[in-house]
Amino acid sequence: MRDPVAPVSIVCTGGAGQLAGPSNWVRRNNVAIAGMEIAVRDLDDPAGNVRRIVAATDELETEWPIFVELPQTTPDHGWLAAADVAAEAGLRLKFRTGGLDSSAFPASEVLAGWIDAALDRETPFKCTAGLHRALRHTGDDGFEHHGFLNVLVATRRAFDGASPEEVVAVLEDRALTVTADEVAAGRRWFVSFGSCSVAEPWADLRELGLV
Repeated sequence: MRDPVAPVSIVCTGGAGQLAGPSNWVRRNNVAIAGMEIAVRDLDDPAGNVRRIVAATDELETEWPIFVELPQTTPDHGWLAAADVAAEAGLRLKFRTGGLDSSAFPASEVLAGWIDAALDRETPFKCTAGLHRALRHTGDDGFEHHGFLNVLVATRRAFDGASPEEVVAVLEDRALTVTADEVAAGRRWFVSFGSCSVAEPWADLRELGLV
């Protein structure tokens, strides 16, 4: 058996039926897993799609965190029902916060709704794409980018009872100030984010005196 490698996160793009292959590969190769991520594909029945994911993970007896990526829409009845199914099964949520065009960047009001839904269900979540920098900014692509620190602090403030309007204001604050203690407190729910850059997030955190 191979020596364990650093923990990796596996992203599945082929639906619930694709989970078996990566899961078996992980066990055969003694790979340490940080989590497995899978997007909801059936947008007409997101709750049913999540139920299929739950059934697949139960059958495979996965022992690592499973993150379910919900659609980039305003949380409506179907979206919230899918979040309910994920929460009841102990799965985590994944939110896409950027991409290659402007439509991939959710409005602050939408992102605040996602955060509220996760907290309401006491469900940890991660974000992916677009979060290269700590604070909200206009990127070189001309799009408005969310900051990972804004998301973290907004999560903490929402947990403490901030109104939706106050959470949106935090998400849009380009000069946000925060203490290390507040950052640590928010990590209970906003557990990780994906970025194609490692240097930029670290540089911002060093400049802000947080590392």
